[in-house]
Amino acid sequence: MPEVIDHLAELTGFRDRDVVDVTLVGAFRDLLQPECVAIYRPVGEGGGQRWLTRARQRAIDSAASADSIWTNMDDLPALAALPLHQRCLQQQAAVKAEDDGQALSLFPLATERDAGGVLELRTREPLTPEQTRLVSSMLRVYRNFQGLLDYSERDTLTGLLNRTTFDGSFLRLAVPGAPALVADPAAAAADDGDARRAAGPEGAWLGVVDIDHFKSVNDTHGHLIGDEVLLLIARLMRSSFRFHDLLYRFGGEEFVVLMRGGNAVQAVAAFERLRTNVASYAFPRVGRITVSVGFTALRAGDSPAAAFERADRAVYVAKQSGRNQVAHHAELIARGVLVDQARTGDMELF
Repeated sequence: MPEVIDHLAELTGFRDRDVVDVTLVGAFRDLLQPECVAIYRPVGEGGGQRWLTRARQRAIDSAASADSIWTNMDDLPALAALPLHQRCLQQQAAVKAEDDGQALSLFPLATERDAGGVLELRTREPLTPEQTRLVSSMLRVYRNFQGLLDYSERDTLTGLLNRTTFDGSFLRLAVPGAPALVADPAAAAADDGDARRAAGPEGAWLGVVDIDHFKSVNDTHGHLIGDEVLLLIARLMRSSFRFHDLLYRFGGEEFVVLMRGGNAVQAVAAFERLRTNVASYAFPRVGRITVSVGFTALRAGDSPAAAFERADRAVYVAKQSGRNQVAHHAELIARGVLVDQARTGDMELF
């Protein structure tokens, strides 16, 4: 029992979900001595969902491994490729079977917000009733802890990440010296919007999404309808971006997207996909809604505030230019619409 308590204390001592999953896998490996223990989570939308391995450790492994969150969706197994795992996920019930000479035990990892995922245990012999109770008890603690993390990290209305989590996520994305970041702001202003940059290395991007004329929605239809619009916008954002892109609601009608990977042309395409999806969606009671988007490449040494300010200035230009459009900060500088404050220290000019 003391060993179990030690593992629970370690599990609830972290606030990073990746670390929590790895810690849970390590705890079961120490307590049950399985041949393999893993956590799988569904990623993607609708019929295109895939299994992402969040943490996996075999008896012979000294440390857990996992799929990179930047992995290509097409490289991940479809849900149907693991039918027993799929059944566990859909029925939210434990599944026990024999697979390749091993006892396979699957447990659902549901949270208050979603189905969560599946815990897989492969053992030489089937789990005893006592071992099964141990797993179930630890998973209850795990689910409760995940709920607390959701409460502190998620916007209560939309379920997107909230503003308080942004700085930490930004700093993890903007790793000093990463090839995705641009070392010279002047160079970024000059070339990351043109065709040469479009064919260049992958980047990291921050976008600000603002709902056009949202105040009139609340004034005309009331705040309940306004909240419904926010919920639907959040849903459209999830379906417009990749599973590993980070989506935030900053408050009111303002949303933020953090992306890693892709060049400037691909970043424009991603934000245009969201803009088009919103503009073509029939919002109940309201009808047509549009969004204005501004985005920027992350630069070496960037702070969250500096990158956000650049994207926010691009949003301002998009709104002043007629709304329902995507504006790239570097392109606006290249056209002379904005002046890069990093280069001049002055306010931008029109």
